[in-house]
Amino acid sequence: MTRPPILVLVLTGAFLLLVTSLLIGSFSEPDFPPYPLGPTADSLYTLDASSGERWQHFHFARQAVVDSGPWDVAFRRNTMITAPEAGALDLGPVDFDSVKDVPGDGYAQTRFAGDSTNPAIGKWYSYSMLSHLLTTRNHVYAIRTSDDRFVKLQLLAYYCRDVGAACYTMRYKTTRPRP
Repeated sequence: MTRPPILVLVLTGAFLLLVTSLLIGSFSEPDFPPYPLGPTADSLYTLDASSGERWQHFHFARQAVVDSGPWDVAFRRNTMITAPEAGALDLGPVDFDSVKDVPGDGYAQTRFAGDSTNPAIGKWYSYSMLSHLLTTRNHVYAIRTSDDRFVKLQLLAYYCRDVGAACYTMRYKTTRPRP
């Protein structure tokens, strides 16, 4: 009896590994943090961005999702952008409370062409090939608003009980630029 070539064995093993990871991912459920939609204490806000058709615009000064007028950041499914005159800067995985002030310049603006993207906040998440879930990278971002205010922002969750996926919970606080 002849043995199958080593390449066939390797490919079979890789195929079985792929099928196993897909099966495990299909049984994975995200943690649903207990954040309700809307504002909560300590400058937390949870919003539903699950519509693939419509952006959810958020205005920091009003501390609310807005349908018209000025806005600072917007969310749609797994995409986050800044307003046309605003910008973002990734401060990295630092402690939110340790950020007392933010840089005054170096903010990336959103590119509004085809799929709108902002290079500073475009990869706010990590994607697990095993579970097929998005998790926040726990970075703190500096946002320069269109009226030259500065806000520090951290995304805490992408899932919630009320919506499921694309349910962003963020914490934010107005701050000042470094001299």
